[in-house]
Amino acid sequence: MADNDSPDPEDFEELLRQLFGSGMGAIDPEQLQRLTGGAVDPAMLQQMMSSFQGMFSGMAGAAGDTDDGTVINWETAQRQALHIANQSGLGITTGQRTDLDQAFVLANLWLSDATTIAELTQPAKTLTRGEWVEHTMPVWQELAEPFAATMTNSFMSTLDEQVPEEMKGMIAGAGRLMRSLGGAAYSTQLGQIIGRLSTEVVAGGDVGFPLLPSGEAAILPQNFADFKSGLEVADDQLALYLGTRELAHARLFRHAKWLRLHVISQIIEFTRGVAIDTERVEEAAREFDPEHPERLGEILQNGSFLKPESAEQKAARSRLENLIATVEGWVDVVTTDATARLPEAVRISEAVRRRRAVGNPAEKALGSLMQLELRPRRLREAAAMWRAVTDAVGIAARDALWDYPDFMPTAEDIDDPAALIARLQANARGDEPVRDEMDDALAKLLAGDETRLIEGEDGTITPRETEPPADEDGSAEPPTGPHPV
Repeated sequence: MADNDSPDPEDFEELLRQLFGSGMGAIDPEQLQRLTGGAVDPAMLQQMMSSFQGMFSGMAGAAGDTDDGTVINWETAQRQALHIANQSGLGITTGQRTDLDQAFVLANLWLSDATTIAELTQPAKTLTRGEWVEHTMPVWQELAEPFAATMTNSFMSTLDEQVPEEMKGMIAGAGRLMRSLGGAAYSTQLGQIIGRLSTEVVAGGDVGFPLLPSGEAAILPQNFADFKSGLEVADDQLALYLGTRELAHARLFRHAKWLRLHVISQIIEFTRGVAIDTERVEEAAREFDPEHPERLGEILQNGSFLKPESAEQKAARSRLENLIATVEGWVDVVTTDATARLPEAVRISEAVRRRRAVGNPAEKALGSLMQLELRPRRLREAAAMWRAVTDAVGIAARDALWDYPDFMPTAEDIDDPAALIARLQANARGDEPVRDEMDDALAKLLAGDETRLIEGEDGTITPRETEPPADEDGSAEPPTGPHPV
């Protein structure tokens, strides 16, 4: 102990390094005695600090920050989700499976009259809530991990900016602990939301993006009762309608193999643009009470630590919502046509639309936690577009728009499908498409003319003639090598 009875700062700093540092070595009893001035039994204090250190180490190992670089502990998330999914004790009876199998068979026959997109190669399934969790977990990993990494990196950057330079090395271990604790909290919250979703969804395509593996269709009969509450429709009619809708959704994503990746990549692109409100993080850190750790989960779930959407994010969300609406609109039209002979089809259809428009509590929680509350706000407009296209050019030409990404209708087509319909009708007649400036420029290139494409201030593309290079005596030499573009 120094003359002024104060502990040596270097000894204290070294102790923190031992507690939080990368090595997490043993605590030196003599160092503890110097720091405490002999007032506390160093052996007892060493045991207490070692237990404290072991607790931190164990928490870090149980949380995120795993060896493969992932932030979320997916074992924790899945265990939490399955605990909620399986706690009701509800099962699927043999009669329910038989009824749904028969409904899927009839739904497939009806769909064959409403779309040219082929049947699935495997039969549709009836899943329990727990099975739904297990089947969808790979997609949750694909979607949530980039978002969690963005959040964690933002938190750590905020911490790094706030800590004085001379203390950064000392709290390196504490930073890892915070990262692990953040991953643990996020894993638990995400697992709870997925578990609650499993008690609310009735089919694989309910959430709005493809959660089941490509080519799979499934219904969760355990959740039928809540869905049909107040509808006053027979179970067989509900099963037929929902089975038809689920099969249409699964057929589309199996046929348009690019579509699944397109939707997921746009979701990831949007979530990566999410930014942390550092002031809110600092405020939450000041208000955090270790005796009430659940409040950290509440902060994560209500999304109050996120900045408002930027202009780029709003544009990305708009593109994503248009894409989801385009998919859902097609499914809606095909399902309506396929179930036209079902007496209660209109009533069930309206119930499905209301449910998709309002969402459920678990979806809203997911929207706060991952910014994935995707309501197809333009569903009616998209369905109206698909109806107009179907009436104008028929089922085959309509479904061919899903063959390639470039064929898919745009947001402008949803607003006014007239141009899309005119183009499809011209193709059906065998008319040459209207040429534009780019077509003319490319034609000249392919014909061998020496041209250079230039872009005007207004964005138009025009060919510009170029003079062939001259040799030393001034005579022109034919150009060699590839044409410049």
